[in-house]
Amino acid sequence: MKHLTFKQKVVQGIHDLFYIWIREFRTTFRDQGVLIFFVLVPLVYPLIYAFIYTNETIREVPAVVVDNSRSSLSREYLRKVDSSPEVKIVSYCADMEEAKLMLKDRLAYGIIYIPAEFSEDIARGKQTQVSLYCDMSGLLYYKSLLNTNTSVSLDMNADIKMQRAGNTTNRQDEITAYPIKYEDVTLFNPANGFAAFLIPAVLILIIQQTLLLGIGLSAGTAREQNRFKDLVPINRHYNGTLRIVLGKGLSYFMVYALVSVYVLCVVPRLFSLIQIAQPGVLTLFMLPYLAACIFFAMTASIAIRNRETCMLIFVFTSVPLLFLSGVSWPGAAMPDFWRYFSYIFPSTFGINGYVRINSMGATLGEVSFEYRALWIQAGIYFLTTCWVYRWQIIQSRKHVIEKYKEYKKQVVS
Repeated sequence: MKHLTFKQKVVQGIHDLFYIWIREFRTTFRDQGVLIFFVLVPLVYPLIYAFIYTNETIREVPAVVVDNSRSSLSREYLRKVDSSPEVKIVSYCADMEEAKLMLKDRLAYGIIYIPAEFSEDIARGKQTQVSLYCDMSGLLYYKSLLNTNTSVSLDMNADIKMQRAGNTTNRQDEITAYPIKYEDVTLFNPANGFAAFLIPAVLILIIQQTLLLGIGLSAGTAREQNRFKDLVPINRHYNGTLRIVLGKGLSYFMVYALVSVYVLCVVPRLFSLIQIAQPGVLTLFMLPYLAACIFFAMTASIAIRNRETCMLIFVFTSVPLLFLSGVSWPGAAMPDFWRYFSYIFPSTFGINGYVRINSMGATLGEVSFEYRALWIQAGIYFLTTCWVYRWQIIQSRKHVIEKYKEYKKQVVS
């Protein structure tokens, strides 16, 4: 048996690494399933999500009115509500039962109830009220209805106070209406839009989930094509752990370097989403995120026995991972178990870091916790991937030896 020098082993290892890289690269573009998850889904899904939420806010939310006052003041209140861009009054009901039926049939998402004593209470200098009933199955409808009615009631309160103050100058009216002047400044999301809030988190999650599905599908294909159902093929080039892990990882990294540019830079620009990240900071942040996602997916692929399994295992995790990220629900309000459980997934740190970098202009120093966590994850999942593939190499050799012994017995007998 020929013994190789250290230099020859290194050269052979590098040669095998590039062989595996090229072969995996070709497999990606020849396998229609992998191609769909690596190229088509990252191209199309961000556009679909962005198109759905492109309006940012909900306009013309249908509402019904029960006006038992039928006075000039109640009509003024309702006229101001109807003139706002967020709410549209679609019907005036005789009583609450009729209004409830319209709410039940989804012809409206809110009921504005004005009591009979509305105008009389104001005339007597007493406090009155307007009741708002909302369909809470849609929080965005509730937000539009509540904000509009609150704004209209504050405006009418100011008008009533100025009328009764007996002021002689405009400045006195301003002080009467607003004794404490305040200014509402919305940071990082000026339009209070849903797209600017949700889409950045979804874009980062798409990268992780498509990697899980694509690499899982590739692993399932490799097992189906292997006579022993092993993850590592019987090939002299697949005779080392590092060359397999680095060869495959480099192939996936090259594909997703381009995918990430499209998903994180092109899509936000197409839909005029907030994008104030420094290019250098975003690039440095994405390096550990991609590495962590790739090695995490390669480690998880050990559980994939056929092409269909990855769909059953990984697809359902998308929505829970979005909730666990701490964007849709504050991480500080989560139970400790779920918060620490979310640290298993690269998307948790990737989403929080990307949102702060892209939407808030943060530097690497300001996202140092997420940045370091991603490097730690990349290192841990690299080691687990090496362990998984080393075990698969041993299993593959074991199966070949067993098959050889069986064949030898048959020949002897």
